[in-house]
Amino acid sequence: MASRTLCQRTWLLASKRPAAWSNSVGRSTGRAPSLELLGGYPVRFFSSYPPHELVGLPSLSPTMESGSIAAWNLKEGESFIAGDIFCSVETDKATVDFEAQDDGVLAKILAQAGPDEIKCGDPIMITIEDEAHLGAFADYTLDSGTESSPPVADAAPTPTASPPSPKSSPAENKGTPDGTTSATSPDTGDRIVASPLAHMLAKEMGYNISKIPGTGPNGRIIAADVKEYTPGAVEDADTVDTPAPAQAAMKSSPAQPVSGSGYTDYPLSESAREVAARLAQAKRNVPHYYLTVDIAVDELLKIRSTLNATLDESAALGVYELLLKAAALSMKAVPSANASWMDSVVRVYDSVDINVVVGSGDSLVTPVIQNCSSKGLKAISEELGSAVKALEEDDDAPIGGLGTFTVMNLGMYGVKSCAPIIREPQACALAIGALETRIVPNDDPDAEDIYKESVMFTATLSCDHRVVDGAVGAQWLQAFKSHVQNPTTLLL
Repeated sequence: MASRTLCQRTWLLASKRPAAWSNSVGRSTGRAPSLELLGGYPVRFFSSYPPHELVGLPSLSPTMESGSIAAWNLKEGESFIAGDIFCSVETDKATVDFEAQDDGVLAKILAQAGPDEIKCGDPIMITIEDEAHLGAFADYTLDSGTESSPPVADAAPTPTASPPSPKSSPAENKGTPDGTTSATSPDTGDRIVASPLAHMLAKEMGYNISKIPGTGPNGRIIAADVKEYTPGAVEDADTVDTPAPAQAAMKSSPAQPVSGSGYTDYPLSESAREVAARLAQAKRNVPHYYLTVDIAVDELLKIRSTLNATLDESAALGVYELLLKAAALSMKAVPSANASWMDSVVRVYDSVDINVVVGSGDSLVTPVIQNCSSKGLKAISEELGSAVKALEEDDDAPIGGLGTFTVMNLGMYGVKSCAPIIREPQACALAIGALETRIVPNDDPDAEDIYKESVMFTATLSCDHRVVDGAVGAQWLQAFKSHVQNPTTLLL
């Protein structure tokens, strides 16, 4: 496998090193030991270890600084090929699969699944090319990797005076005793097929996920299965070890609301706290300003009716889909708004990837429609429909990455206008208000009536003033209004 490229390209995205350093960070070169920084963590590499990759936690979104391992899909000693899933990583916004980019063998897991935060770039595992070298890493720890006398390559493990650290136990790599974050069944070793959200909920509620029956496609365990599951004392007795007092206090039951005198405190999940922190940080860091315009949709409604007459009722287009297409085309017309502030540069993106806020009640997801400007209205409608359906099923499939622009629609709640918070590092966010009939001046010179009725809505664009100044923001809204009021441009 192209291990040098692998480490540089994907696994050490958070690592920053001078150009004079080795191009193969984390790989033993056979030269004298050298101290390098892996995501800020000092690691010393020795030639006595066989060639290997010390893999850091990747940055899976532009704003990700840390995360936690929700579940390991591979065990120590297992071979993998490009596309296999190493583990599920819980970020500040979603749970994302970490995929292998090349072939190899997982030699050592350095970070166990659990709620502990790991900084991007901190080592989480070791991979090798040759399975014959597995024995050299049996007792490897980050501390032993920095000692002056590391174990000899391929030597049989030497017993130590002290018991091995729980974090280095191969048994735990197959899944914790209660199975709450395991990716394989502790009884059979079979792979557990479950959504990342299901893994997270099972972990928080202290359930053995291998015991939960799945009702999703092909028996996949979804979040609803975890919520409806009632653990049985008999069936779990042989798979649940007696936890230590500290563990028992942490995993005995999910956090429950606490009532006080005239109030109730509802505990927040780790992901909810992260989202709140990100929004607060964005509001503090990003110099927001807001532009508002009223837009008529009479022609848009007419062309929508014409298109829906040719489609099945189940595939009918909504107004929202047409507005998403108009927003994407406006980004192509004013590309400097499809950008991010990167401290020393402004990064302008080629593709228009739109995050769509979809939610009801306490459930809220922001699926991303990739390359929205190049997709047809039907394709956009299908992707949006899939996200809504997945939310109704309480699955987390549409929870995706961060796009280049966000659109939210509060019109169904009767909200006339809203000033959304920009999601860093995006530069703009658009809010769509409710459709309403208004009396406006009649622009038809041949009409007898001075005024007419028109269906309109208010659009509010939030902009990052560091990236998008007032003139550019106004140009974007002008382009958006033009596409909406002349909807034939959406079909070209």
